[in-house]
Amino acid sequence: MWLKAWHLIFMVSWFAGLFYLPRLFVYHAQTEDAIGNERFKLMERKLYRFTTPWMVLTLIFGAWMLIDYAWLAYGDMLWLRVKLVLISLLVLYHLYCGKLVADFANDRNRHSHVWYRWFNEIPVVFLFAIILLATLRPV
Repeated sequence: MWLKAWHLIFMVSWFAGLFYLPRLFVYHAQTEDAIGNERFKLMERKLYRFTTPWMVLTLIFGAWMLIDYAWLAYGDMLWLRVKLVLISLLVLYHLYCGKLVADFANDRNRHSHVWYRWFNEIPVVFLFAIILLATLRPV
């Protein structure tokens, strides 16, 4: 149970960053002054660097549980495979956030604040799906 506890702690920390970073993008896309622009660049860079280790630890502890017992118990079930695909997509989302941080840092933002508002909702969908799959184990 310790593995699961640490996995959940790191996952919650990772998701906190995934919820807040795109919200910073929304505000940054609306910023028109140089001081605000630089402030958001700093906040985004620091948050991304702070959040990434939580992702790595979530993946390490999740893989540990998978290797230790979960694959033997649930490996032939569709819900686990779907969950792993969703986690892979979530990692890609995280990495894309890193690209957006770099784009903002280099003053190359190509999206509106409205686009970021929609982009900000994506982790919520992943959270719901992954949690429901892991707890209900539907097939």
